Amino acid sequence: MRSFFPRYLLAVPALAGSLALLASNPNAPTVAPDPDNAGLKLPAGFGALKVAETGGRARHIAVTPQGIIYVKLNKVKDGKGILELHPQANGKATAVSGFGDYGGTGMYEKNGYLYASSDHAVYRYKLDAKGEVTDPTKPELLVRGLKVGSQHESKSIVLDNADNLYVNIGAYANACQEQDRTRGSKGIPNCPILDSAGGIWQFKADKLNQRYPDGIRYATGLRNVVGLDWNPQDNQLFVMQHGRDQLSDNWPQFYTEKQSAQLPAECLYALKKGDNAGWPYLYYDQLQHKKMQGPEYGGDGKKEATGNYIDPAAAYPGHMAPDGLLFYTGTMFPARYRNGAFIAFHGSWNRAPEPQAGYYVVFQPFKDGKPSGQWEVFADNFSGSVEKTASGRADHRPCGLAQGPDGSLYVSDDQKGTIYRIVYNAKK
Repeated sequence: MRSFFPRYLLAVPALAGSLALLASNPNAPTVAPDPDNAGLKLPAGFGALKVAETGGRARHIAVTPQGIIYVKLNKVKDGKGILELHPQANGKATAVSGFGDYGGTGMYEKNGYLYASSDHAVYRYKLDAKGEVTDPTKPELLVRGLKVGSQHESKSIVLDNADNLYVNIGAYANACQEQDRTRGSKGIPNCPILDSAGGIWQFKADKLNQRYPDGIRYATGLRNVVGLDWNPQDNQLFVMQHGRDQLSDNWPQFYTEKQSAQLPAECLYALKKGDNAGWPYLYYDQLQHKKMQGPEYGGDGKKEATGNYIDPAAAYPGHMAPDGLLFYTGTMFPARYRNGAFIAFHGSWNRAPEPQAGYYVVFQPFKDGKPSGQWEVFADNFSGSVEKTASGRADHRPCGLAQGPDGSLYVSDDQKGTIYRIVYNAKK
């Protein structure tokens, strides 16, 4: 939550290009940012380059310890749903192959395996010593038959440190109304969607041919989670929820258009097994710092929610669509970034009559495994201009985040398929 957007200076590429990166990988080559920092606005000392132009809707990404980049495409392109990019000496990357005949969002690398999801299933691929998939034509099927509805169908994935796999199953509704997204329609009592969606499900990461019913409903009351990550500092799952829509459209007697543009918050939750975040019965108002009763369930914009529901760990302006979450553990960036969280906001479509917002990567400081202090815009101008941001006609939309072996930050764009790399080149 914040009231002003900071103004950042562009890093100086002439200086940046001449300095070697002090990274966790002592053999990492010097990386020179693009002369225009790939069009991004960054804090002083940082630079950026366009690693590759994939031409596909690049969702989540993974970077192996050897520096190979795997990109999950939302839709299959030229028969391939996963792209394999190999690093070059200049810091960019070249697509050498593609595989996986399915679209989707989830992509994660851990302990010698590449994990990928479609909207219906989760697969894994064995990686060799070079970080390459050993047999791209024969993925191992981990989970099949995942619930898919008419909306929020993407499946995001992450692993913990005990070989557990976590999968988002988005709610196939806005607010569990009797008639979805309809003015004045009441909420369904004991929302039946929560039995099979609207939460995080846990499976085993090393067990093949699991079915959806084999999973454990780890946490519930989450409308839709696209960005999620395991926080190694406190060994806990964190997720970013997409808040509900249409407060004013469906309940104009309780909410103005401006309130509907601002509310509810996009929320960061720290989850433990059995937690309930409260969807669809409540939403979080970041302006009042309160959990509010949903209008479908008797709320009026003033009534606070009651019940055993968890509070968000942090809250952000509404409708900005958080699609990526990454805890930074590298050593390239200054120490203040270590163990903090980067969040990729894909950008809004429904903040009218207010300007659209988002289309940037923000940094959330953490201390002792918890958010500490105000969030800040870290990488801006993916949209191309202030005018394009305000209108929602963005050139690029940040989606996935990954950390390279040298500590650089990779960002995917699911508008045109650009892969960005952000580096720190100032002396420490």
